[in-house]
Amino acid sequence: MLLLTFIAIVSLSGILLAWKDELQLKPPSQKSVTTNQDLLPLSKIETIAIKHIEDLNLSSTINRIDYRPGKGIAKVRFETHFTELQIDCYTGKILSQKTRTADIIEMIHDGSIIDYLVNSEGKTVKLFYSSVLGLGLLFLSFSGFWLWKKPKQIKKNKN
Repeated sequence: MLLLTFIAIVSLSGILLAWKDELQLKPPSQKSVTTNQDLLPLSKIETIAIKHIEDLNLSSTINRIDYRPGKGIAKVRFETHFTELQIDCYTGKILSQKTRTADIIEMIHDGSIIDYLVNSEGKTVKLFYSSVLGLGLLFLSFSGFWLWKKPKQIKKNKN
């Protein structure tokens, strides 16, 4: 029963991930309206993001900066929370501050949410969760095939 619950969670979260754009589960990309200036250096964007997030009393450890000079924005994501800042690469203005719901759903989908919640440095739970689910799906597939095939063999042998 526990395996079926996990399979249902993976299935539902997979559907949500497939529809994340249509359901607006991730912040839409903004676009800078300024283009006649030089782009700010990445270090300046990092400083702006850290100052803004510290003003909100959140951890300022940056996970990644997605620098998009074509759109004139940088998306800053953080390590210990799901906040995304979109910063104008010309002016340094914060264009958007949103929660990346799709990241939460992705962590539920792959089991890493448990590692995240217990502050695990490794991916122990994720690997265990994925392995059990993969083996469980193989078992369900094999047993389903066997339950379909065996009655056909019995019927054939009777004739």
